[in-house]
Amino acid sequence: MSTGSHSSATDHKHHFAHHFKDATHEFLSSKEGIWLFMVTEILMFGGLFVGYFLMHALYPATFAEGASHLDWKMGSINTVVLIVSSWTMALSIHFIQVGKNKKATLTLITTLICGATFMCIKYMEYSHKFHDGLLPGKFFHNPEAVAQNLGLYFGFYFIMTGLHGTHVLVGMGLITWVLIRNLRGDFNPHYFTPVEGVGIFWHIVDLIWIFLFPLLYLIG
Repeated sequence: MSTGSHSSATDHKHHFAHHFKDATHEFLSSKEGIWLFMVTEILMFGGLFVGYFLMHALYPATFAEGASHLDWKMGSINTVVLIVSSWTMALSIHFIQVGKNKKATLTLITTLICGATFMCIKYMEYSHKFHDGLLPGKFFHNPEAVAQNLGLYFGFYFIMTGLHGTHVLVGMGLITWVLIRNLRGDFNPHYFTPVEGVGIFWHIVDLIWIFLFPLLYLIG
């Protein structure tokens, strides 16, 4: 965490903003702000989860048929990829805390690669659904469907995984930002607030997928 206006090995100094008492106050306030923002994100996804459970209770056969069209193997690979990315993101913060910024650069790049892998697999899944007409609502046009309202399931599938995928892309953009700043020498053991904030965002996004995967691919 930030403990004051210290000079790093590369003579970079972090001067906390004037409206904070000191760098520790700035660090703690920043973390509280990130967590408050993430609570709103959790509430947003929570609403979708509640809607999913309600519709699943009303149309269990429809949701079971919808889940049968998903590839649990690809979903499992994506789950492993995101778990690894959380680990490498945590390592990035640790390496900066102990002054090993070069190693932090490598783990940040690895995290980006994991995020890109996740999105590539999701692209392949989406392409397959588009090809088979497994689309949401009125756009659904798969002639082999048994349930007449199967588009309902894929409405939830696309909005929940699409919203999550958007967050993955935003997270990758933020990781790229802290990676550039790390290469520039902005971070050191006394100042790494942006990296920790981005790490919190990335961990929450990964955690949401941990719930989405069994809900959509396994329980349906």
